[in-house]
Amino acid sequence: MGRVRGKTVRKYTLEVLKKDRGGFSSNYDANKIELNKIIVASKTIRNKIAGFITKLAKDKKIEGYIIEHSAK
Repeated sequence: MGRVRGKTVRKYTLEVLKKDRGGFSSNYDANKIELNKIIVASKTIRNKIAGFITKLAKDKKIEGYIIEHSAK
């Protein structure tokens, strides 16, 4: 069983990926820096979003996540 991500983290992640999906990779630290350029959020939220994007990038599921959750 994996860790459950909050609704807020999933929502913000989707918004960020819709704006700029090309700037993210499977490198967590690089994703944190890229998020600093895009959003102004608390450090905790930024780190959670960066971690979720990193997980999606490692599994090569960024495009699928955007398509699947945009329809909702």
